[in-house]
Amino acid sequence: MELPASTPDQLLAQARQYGYAEGDQVWLRPVLNYPARPVGQVKDSPEASLRYFAERFARYQAKVEELLRSIDESDNKGSFLMKALHLKEQAGSYDALGDFAGLHQQLSAAEEAIQATVRHNRAKNLATKHSIIEQAEALRDTLDWQQGSDQLKELRQAWIKTGPVEKELTDELEKRFQTAADAFYARKKDYLAVKKAMNNRTLDQYKDLIRRSEALQNSTDFEDTSRKLKVLQQAWKEIDGTLPRKQATDLWASFRAAHNHFFERLKKHIESQRQQPGGNGAAGGNNGSGEENLRRKRALVAEAQELLKRPMPEAVTRAKELQAAWKQVGPVRGEESDQVWEHFIMACDKVFEMSALDYYMRKRQAAADPATPAPAPAAEAALRVQALREFIRLDEQERQVLADNLDKLSPSSASDAFRTLLQSKIRAFDRKIRTKNDLIAMYQTAAAR
Repeated sequence: MELPASTPDQLLAQARQYGYAEGDQVWLRPVLNYPARPVGQVKDSPEASLRYFAERFARYQAKVEELLRSIDESDNKGSFLMKALHLKEQAGSYDALGDFAGLHQQLSAAEEAIQATVRHNRAKNLATKHSIIEQAEALRDTLDWQQGSDQLKELRQAWIKTGPVEKELTDELEKRFQTAADAFYARKKDYLAVKKAMNNRTLDQYKDLIRRSEALQNSTDFEDTSRKLKVLQQAWKEIDGTLPRKQATDLWASFRAAHNHFFERLKKHIESQRQQPGGNGAAGGNNGSGEENLRRKRALVAEAQELLKRPMPEAVTRAKELQAAWKQVGPVRGEESDQVWEHFIMACDKVFEMSALDYYMRKRQAAADPATPAPAPAAEAALRVQALREFIRLDEQERQVLADNLDKLSPSSASDAFRTLLQSKIRAFDRKIRTKNDLIAMYQTAAAR
């Protein structure tokens, strides 16, 4: 902004109001607690020199007026603070003749206004950063790793966009935010490691069943091998875990190939037996009477249903032993076969689900601040219910993926094998979800007592 041009007489009058010429020097009168001081030399004439230094003040005044207008129009007033301080400092040393006291007062008022704005903005920034930290710390309980990762990225962007706070608080706030983010990513890393280990365990279980099936596919002990392969088929259905579709399809194909090979041989064997005098083609055995088998299986069910009362590592080991014993018991006919099996597998599933839940809770406690006290029993039960509900949500997501894949299968017989596998996996997830809901009900009932 340019100030209105002053006439030579006006400039001279202004100069004489604030300074004077004495000898060969031009002097500024005492101002701002500064004594009178020379600002330059007299050249040509005292009047011309006085006008020259009045013009220099006008240029300095124009800079101040331009700065004050910029401050007034800007949303980022703090960016002008250093320039205001610099011009204010010049008021005590600038070689010119004019109302330095008035400009100094204006610059002091602008400085105070800027400082007040900076304090207000930093307080607002502090509140924003506290809110971001609280949101990041709240992720310590989430099990939705993808949503949590996305939310942390958004929080980091919000953190970067938020203006500064007081310098003495900067490091502390950054440390708190980073600690919350690191805690989430550490838990995510642990979860993915556990999931990978579980997938590897699932893969190993499938490969073991394939290896055992292939070892039996050329057996000539048709009766005993038939029984063993049926046990392996049941074990395949009971494997708890999912693998990528192509990998699962390839494994299933290898498993079925070994079984098909044996049963084709069995079929030919039965046909050859029938062609012999007195042949009846029998290939199966009978491990005791149906009543005896039912009694033994009911005993296994009763023991399995009591396993949750034992220490968890001991319960898991015993559940596996009971499952192995179940496979050695002969068949039970009629509706009771399905009922007794349902009761048995649900009891074992509760043990395995409880073991997985215990492992998760231990990992969570280990990741918590050591100074944080252990939760009270009621709070612990609530945390377990919350974790189970989140696990159910993840199970339902995986089940939906399987269901979607099932819907996409063509109706051709070539897809029958994989369709059977998918249906088996969907039933397994239904059982897992039902088991977790039973555990939730157990915790809620215990809390209500």
